[in-house]
Amino acid sequence: MTAAAPVHVEIPPGLARPGRRGRRARRLLAPALFVLPAVVFVGATVVYPLLYSVLQSFFDVGLREVVQGGARWAGLDNYVDQFGRSRFWYSFFISIVYAAGSVVLTFAAGLGLALLLRRAFRGRNVLRALILIAWVLPTVVSANVWRWLLDGSYGLLNAALRAVGLLEGDLFWLGRPVTAIAAVVVATAWSFAPFAMILLSAGLEGISRTLYEAARIDGASPWQQFRYITRPQLRPVALAALLLIFIYTFKTFDTIFLMTAGGPGGATTTLPVYAYNEAFEFSRFDTAAVATTVLMVVPIVLSVAYFRTLRKENA
Repeated sequence: MTAAAPVHVEIPPGLARPGRRGRRARRLLAPALFVLPAVVFVGATVVYPLLYSVLQSFFDVGLREVVQGGARWAGLDNYVDQFGRSRFWYSFFISIVYAAGSVVLTFAAGLGLALLLRRAFRGRNVLRALILIAWVLPTVVSANVWRWLLDGSYGLLNAALRAVGLLEGDLFWLGRPVTAIAAVVVATAWSFAPFAMILLSAGLEGISRTLYEAARIDGASPWQQFRYITRPQLRPVALAALLLIFIYTFKTFDTIFLMTAGGPGGATTTLPVYAYNEAFEFSRFDTAAVATTVLMVVPIVLSVAYFRTLRKENA
């Protein structure tokens, strides 16, 4: 019997095993496909509105242009107009005062809580959970709670001051410029201090306890331990925390608007409140875009300065 001739079957190109180049392309493409939905979401909800707002600041955009379209190119006229207004610079100044006060108070409270919770004592985990409630509460809830506490007629703070004989009559904390800005600073710090505590607690956990043991053996006091061990070792985390707190407070709108709406007499009108008023009270969306662009530029400048400082220290 003669042997059967071998049968040659031709495999279509689409069913052939991929080569080395095809497998490499698949390995590179697969992670990108997983990340793509997040990239599209961030682009649609963050990047596009941000770029649109910056572009809008170069056009003459009022309510009619928003409805009908056809905005006229204005170039830098909107910036010249805003930078020449005292109201704009006053709002910028209030934003700096509010952000600086909030940063100092938030960082101090966060550091104190982080140092306290680093010690071992009964109920530490319960206390940590209670502190975090201030951070997870919705802003509308915390702001209205502070409004109730500081109300001049039936507020809890006035009631406590009357009970100990430190106050007679009514004191409207949110109706006076100095006390109003102080109130929104305290409310912001109360809400954001747990976040600072988390960051600083992570930094404190990274400091070796053997350094403190050696310092105690050498007779160092608690203040000397903090000055020569805690502060230098915590500096990178502290700088990052200060930057994040400033970025958060500099652009805060909801707490101030819910508590004072920018009053009294514009005493708490920060740049976000100013931009809101320009857009939704005066229908000047172009000048509002100028204010929001400034809100974006200032944190970017500080971030660049922070990273340059960090690079110099690590060099």
